[in-house]
Amino acid sequence: MASTARDESSDNDSTCSSGTVLDSSRSWLSTFSFRRASRGTSRSSLSLSETTTGAACEAMRRLHLHNTVGLDHFRLLRRLGSGDIGNVYLCQIRNPVVGLPQCLYAMKVVDREALAIRKKLERAEMEKEILAMMDHPFLPTLYAAFDASHYSCFVMDFCPGGDLFSARQRNPGKRFTISSAKFYAAETLVALEYLHMKGVVYRDLKPENVLVREDGHIMLSDFDLCLKCDVVPKLLRSKTRSEGSVKTRTSSCAAPVQSCFSSSSKRKKVTTVIRENVEVCELDTEVVAEPINARSKSFVGTHEYLAPEVISGQGHGSAVDWWTFGVFLYEMLYGRTPFKGENNEKTLTNILKQPLAFPRIAVSSSKEFEEMVRVQDLISKLLLKNPKKRIGCCMGSVEIKRHEFFKGVNWALIRSVRPPEVPTDMKKIRSRVLLQKLSTKEKDQPFQITHHFDYF
Repeated sequence: MASTARDESSDNDSTCSSGTVLDSSRSWLSTFSFRRASRGTSRSSLSLSETTTGAACEAMRRLHLHNTVGLDHFRLLRRLGSGDIGNVYLCQIRNPVVGLPQCLYAMKVVDREALAIRKKLERAEMEKEILAMMDHPFLPTLYAAFDASHYSCFVMDFCPGGDLFSARQRNPGKRFTISSAKFYAAETLVALEYLHMKGVVYRDLKPENVLVREDGHIMLSDFDLCLKCDVVPKLLRSKTRSEGSVKTRTSSCAAPVQSCFSSSSKRKKVTTVIRENVEVCELDTEVVAEPINARSKSFVGTHEYLAPEVISGQGHGSAVDWWTFGVFLYEMLYGRTPFKGENNEKTLTNILKQPLAFPRIAVSSSKEFEEMVRVQDLISKLLLKNPKKRIGCCMGSVEIKRHEFFKGVNWALIRSVRPPEVPTDMKKIRSRVLLQKLSTKEKDQPFQITHHFDYF
């Protein structure tokens, strides 16, 4: 069982997180953490996301070109957060390429021996496999993966904007506006769509796992609870019909005929077609790649986000991601999850038996009221306890994208939309992630991994 509890009252400062911070557990990699991080850093040049991503890719490409990449090539600056199977560190390449900015990366470090003791080694292998197969703007890039002693290290994108859980708690009423929630939900939906098309059921969606890049767009994190399965893409064609008749009228007029040899104009016949009272069919084509045959009986996830079919143990599939998407959207809008009880046992009981209810919140206009009605309708369809009736269970994201709440979203150009919040104040980011400067001697020293552990 892999299930975590959430502490809503503590506003964890994960502004620089690239992994979920679990305040309820001690780090079993704590002795590895801070021999250098407690006092070290170097200057960094941060730019907007695309520029930084391009520089990060190029720097890593050149590193791979001449080296077998390992831990000695990186300087660990500080720990960013702790997850269930490892710790995440802020890091830089030790000897950066001249002419390229010094980029920041997030390095996830897992201890294979500790995971073997806890019987969770397969989860680390699953995360590595999924990270290696991803290529999407809302999912992390795996720049390098290597072993150091009995550790496995994954170097990925660093997200200075933190996670949506902390961002929500910083907002008035500890909730997002409808427009902000729609933006983050739309990008998260696109990320889930890609995962499902690759045959991956995510199973761990929550605001803590949705990070904010430095351009304000999102990135999903933590893939150790994923379920990998087969998926068969389908091409759906639907017909839209209109009526009209056809009348043809031919006339002769002077029209310019463009030529690469002459610019003269010639007379030509122009045919005008008028359509009336004739049926015209147009085809709309959509790709559906939903792993509807995926099945698992594992009890995994965060209590407040568990789907009823996970709790019952009768087996679950890709529909769990649409349940968690509904809880995710609810929490962003209302500042809490819909079925939370006074303890984990009560929460699970509420998920199975309690009907969905929406708290009253003030709206400032009739337009906002209409938006609230639409989003409540979508959440109600996502949080149907019967997974076979849940929106998205058969057609996946295609069906959810058609909902009225997302009307007007240009899915093809979603990356062009300005995010609700862009972490552009790089001085504040530097002050949070960069500590005292290292001496020249310290910079040149290789990072040593301690072999002593305090597991719990």
